[in-house]
Amino acid sequence: MYVMVTNFSGNVGKSTLTRYMLSPRMENAKAIPIETINAHDGDSDDNLKGKQYGQLIEGLALFDNAIVDVGSSNVADTISLMQQYKGSHEIFDYFVVPVIHRDKQIKDTISTIEALAAIGVPPEKIRLVFNMVENSEVQLERDFWSLFAYHKAEKTFTLNKKAVVYQHDFFSRATGKDITVESVLDDTTDFNALIKAASTPEEKVKYSQQRALKWLAAELQETLDAAFKATFK
Repeated sequence: MYVMVTNFSGNVGKSTLTRYMLSPRMENAKAIPIETINAHDGDSDDNLKGKQYGQLIEGLALFDNAIVDVGSSNVADTISLMQQYKGSHEIFDYFVVPVIHRDKQIKDTISTIEALAAIGVPPEKIRLVFNMVENSEVQLERDFWSLFAYHKAEKTFTLNKKAVVYQHDFFSRATGKDITVESVLDDTTDFNALIKAASTPEEKVKYSQQRALKWLAAELQETLDAAFKATFK
């Protein structure tokens, strides 16, 4: 499966969704960032620019599963070149468009959907994800009313109210660390025993933090499983 994650707006969590929700559930798909302004974890040498779209779609043949994470500074170039390579959008199974509860990002999300629809991407391939939602008590129809109204009027994309990723302490704790939900859960270390055997307060706190991270990962995995299933339902 090939998925493109895109939005004209920055700060909607495209890379976070790619790393934590999509890749692990797509047989650890190859993540390909397209970015020229913001580097991804120091690997800017591996980043592709939007103007290298031709190389991108040729190189996808090397992978069974891939996620193309398009930075906001390259969305316009990428969509423009997608038009030049007429019909090339068809190699992507889905276009995931994350949105957060901010007016600018919501407006940019609608613009992104319109741009994709204009080059012929069908509604069933454009999948909206409500991202960084505060908690399950949030009324999506209220906070994202303009998107719901746009969907009702145009039907140019797929909207599922269960395609939601909530704010979560795991993400802030994992910042700057080379860890995933899966790697944390796969760690069989007995932190309870380590805490009990620790000889200093610093050691106890360190192991306690690692234990807490594992608890967070267990809940987040269930949330992401549900969000992934709803996104592609």
